[in-house]
This record gives sequence, structure tokens and C-alpha cells, in this order.
Amino acid sequence: MESNLELLSKFQKLGFNPNEAKVYLSLIKIGSSKAGAISKHAGLDRSSTYNSLHSLLQKGLASYVIIGKTKWFQCSSTDNVLGYLNRKVELAKEFLPQLENIRKQTKLKENVRLFKGFKGVQTVFEDILQHASENLVFGSEGQFSQKMPSFAQRFMQQMKKRGIKVKSIVRSFRSDPTDTKVLRHIPSTTESPVVTNIYEGKIAIVIWSEIPEAILIENQKAAEAYRDYFNFMWKSAEK
Repeated sequence: MESNLELLSKFQKLGFNPNEAKVYLSLIKIGSSKAGAISKHAGLDRSSTYNSLHSLLQKGLASYVIIGKTKWFQCSSTDNVLGYLNRKVELAKEFLPQLENIRKQTKLKENVRLFKGFKGVQTVFEDILQHASENLVFGSEGQFSQKMPSFAQRFMQQMKKRGIKVKSIVRSFRSDPTDTKVLRHIPSTTESPVVTNIYEGKIAIVIWSEIPEAILIENQKAAEAYRDYFNFMWKSAEK
């Protein structure tokens, strides 16, 4: 059984504020109750409790009945949480394409972005999943699987599912081909923390330092130049 703190944390990750999470969990645990009892159980003042109850009512996650002149609040089915989140997803699907069209019209044709930390690097790999039909890689020393094992596994599964092929140039002794990855080897005794990915009109350079960084370059001509250099190296590399 998860602790209260763990449940509150997960509920907040779904986009609910801390007070909403506390009131919602209180409704689940104590059942149909008056606002005062909910306030006491949640550890909130009356005003914060009423605000949270009003918000949960609007979201369809709580309801109330009036007995005498008093409102008794209760939690709706937990399935309603999924319903509420699904409505938000559907709303996003409606307007995000419009925002993307606006972004495409206004963005720079040449774009360089810097990402820091594991979350930042994850964003770059997610961009590869979204946009690549083929990924050309050189310099990999297996750092991705070592430093981000859970995400790396999901990434590889998605690469296979989406049919994204990978060509990778690595040092002579390395060998980790997969169904979607083809390796060729070059002689080298120097290990590098820098891994380069070339896909579509983009170059993603990942630097596996203690706090990893990634540079994402969106430039068609630069990507073509990198692709030409990779293909030259590929022809010279050993199978």
C-alpha cells in the first residue's frame, strides 16, 4: 500500500494542485462528509477546502447531496479521473495542430537549442522518435543504456515499433547490433563522451558528462554535410 505522500505526489503529477490532491484523497478515505470534517482530515483551512471542493466539483471528480440544510460531499468514481484527463487530451488534440502551424510560420529556419540534464537529453531522444525515419549515429560507447536504462529500453522498443532504422559507427571492439541497428567499425583507442545523431534535417549531439547535455541543431544544409561525412566514414568502416 502506497503512503499518503506517494499518493499525493502522483495525483499532483496528473496536474492537480496540492490542496485538490489532499481533499480528493480525504474524500476517498472518509467517504461522504461535511466540509468541516474534510477540512480537518486534509489539514487545510475552511477557505482552501471549499475552493478545492469547488474545483473538484467542476472537474466532475466530486459531488454532494443536501441533507437538511447541510452539504455532504463525496468522491465520484475514480474512473472519472481518467475521463477528466481524456477530455484534456482531446482538447489538446483539437488546438495543438493550430499552434504547430503558427510555430512553423514564425520559427527560425536555422535553430540551435541546448538541453541540460537527463530530462533534457530525454527530450532530444523523443524528438528522434517523433521525426526520424533513419538515424545515423557515430561515437556511441553504450552510455545511453548505462545512464538511462529504463528510458533507453522504451526508446529501443519504440524505434523498432516505428520501423526507424539505425546505422551506427563504433570502435572496433564494440558490438551491439539489433533488429533495427546495423554497425560498422573503425579502429580507435580513444573513448569519447560525445555521440552524434543525424536524422532528417537535424543533428543531435549528446555529451555524456556527469550532468549530460545535448545540442539540437535544426539546419538542413548542416545535416546534409554531416550525412555526407557519415556516409564517407560508413563506406570506409569495417563490417
